[in-house]
Amino acid sequence: MNLPNKITIFRMVLVVALVAILLLPFNYSYVGNSSVLTWQYLIAFIIFIVASFSDFVDGYVARKYDLVTTFGKFMDPIADKLLVNTSFIILAIQGPVRIPAIVVIIMIGRDIVVDALRMISVEKGIVIAASKLGKLKTVTQMIALSFIFLADWPFVYLGTDGWIGISLCYLAALISLISGIDYVIKGRKVFEVK
Repeated sequence: MNLPNKITIFRMVLVVALVAILLLPFNYSYVGNSSVLTWQYLIAFIIFIVASFSDFVDGYVARKYDLVTTFGKFMDPIADKLLVNTSFIILAIQGPVRIPAIVVIIMIGRDIVVDALRMISVEKGIVIAASKLGKLKTVTQMIALSFIFLADWPFVYLGTDGWIGISLCYLAALISLISGIDYVIKGRKVFEVK
């Protein structure tokens, strides 16, 4: 159990803490004189940012110090998907700014298709490398979720009413869809009958 793997497990623990903060019936008041940002979502945002940053750190440490393991290759994407998809689902149901259901469907649908394609390709000995679009999708998702957690704070005082976060969610969904199509095109070899 090396350092990157410990960081990945730490991220999974943070996902549990995030879910607890968002779903347990706490009575959090608004932050300062804000009429949109509650302590509950501010704490959730901080947990989300720490977890998101840990995703960058574990990958960087694993590559820089040659600590890449099979466990890490398997668990890191699972931890990422748990963090992002759990946040999208909960914030679509009860967020300070509700994420449209179609965004969540696109995100999770893309992940299911790409993961299935990867499983089939591994079985056939074909490697489908991670794409830059996939990394861009993840970064865009994390930025969009940050705006949703904060209900567009501090821009909400300019009258944004959550549209910045929602617009970023649609952008992340579009990038996710394009990324999924890109993976399917790159992985079409797995469907060829021999």
